[in-house]
Amino acid sequence: MPSLKDLFDASGPTYLTYVNWNCPHHRRSVMASLVQGVYVLERDRQWNRQGPDARAPAWWRFFHFELQQVLVDAADGSIFGAVYAFQPPFRIPDPTAAAGAPLYVVAFRGTITKKGSAKRDLELDLQLVRNGLEGKSRFRAAMQAVHDTVAAAAAAGLGQHCRVWLAGHSLGSAIATLAAKTLARAGAAVLPTFLFNAPFVSAPVERIGDRRVRQGIRIASSFVTAGVAAVLQRGGGGGVHDASFAALAVWVPNLFVNPADPISAEYVGYFDHRRKMEAIGAGAVGRLATRNSVKDLLLGIGKGGGGCEPLHLFPSAVLTVNRGPSPDFKTAHGIHQWWRPDLALECTVHYYT
Repeated sequence: MPSLKDLFDASGPTYLTYVNWNCPHHRRSVMASLVQGVYVLERDRQWNRQGPDARAPAWWRFFHFELQQVLVDAADGSIFGAVYAFQPPFRIPDPTAAAGAPLYVVAFRGTITKKGSAKRDLELDLQLVRNGLEGKSRFRAAMQAVHDTVAAAAAAGLGQHCRVWLAGHSLGSAIATLAAKTLARAGAAVLPTFLFNAPFVSAPVERIGDRRVRQGIRIASSFVTAGVAAVLQRGGGGGVHDASFAALAVWVPNLFVNPADPISAEYVGYFDHRRKMEAIGAGAVGRLATRNSVKDLLLGIGKGGGGCEPLHLFPSAVLTVNRGPSPDFKTAHGIHQWWRPDLALECTVHYYT
């Protein structure tokens, strides 16, 4: 049977009757809801729910958005993304709180392990591990939609292109990350980005209970990664150079992570470890290690340095960690946690220097 989690009235943030766009909690809740709207769009398609039976529209209309474009994967016909346009309400109690709203939001869902989309989604999950998303039709369609939306916002006035926001969950976070990196590196636009449970392709060190063991493993790993990167760079075999990595530092995504989620938990240790390496006098090693991974360095051998940049590593972020209890993986990795009003959140800002 269709899940009640698709029903906004049963599972959505119905308490959020007024959105203060200057409030990070409100922004997080709305962006997560818009991503959920993409999930429900695909499940509406699979269940053939149309017209008044469709459950997806409530997830964006409640916040005064309209669906402008549905993004469809050419390989299997599944809906993987959506472009929303903000339609301000006729009466706005506080215009200053509404001034920070986006003009458009481009949102991407993650993997759905149900017949109708599972095969394609799991194939893309594998490509994510291999750094192969960029060459897939789903990403090309996503990138085209982002380009078109940025152009539409730019046409609305000077500087308005930055009022295009990106949001994604899990696999959708990887697509949003790649799109944002592509634009920022090209100097085209730096877009506000909301990444929920973004995949960190690495051994789950953060899941180790002993803090000292975690720290020791990370320090050893940093020296190994830095050594491999230095050798390959001297030989012209790859590695991400500091100037290339630092060029992305102006892009500061909002990263939402649950430490009980093995798919995204490593981001907690990734950013904290950079500070520790500086503290012990190994900042140069830490900076070299933080922009590379051994897996991606090896994948880049023989490619002239191309195709080896780790998608999951980036210089700066506003990291929000859900420290509340999560009884199982589904809860820890799920999108629904991010609009709960009672979250125990820990927020830190990290800049690359």
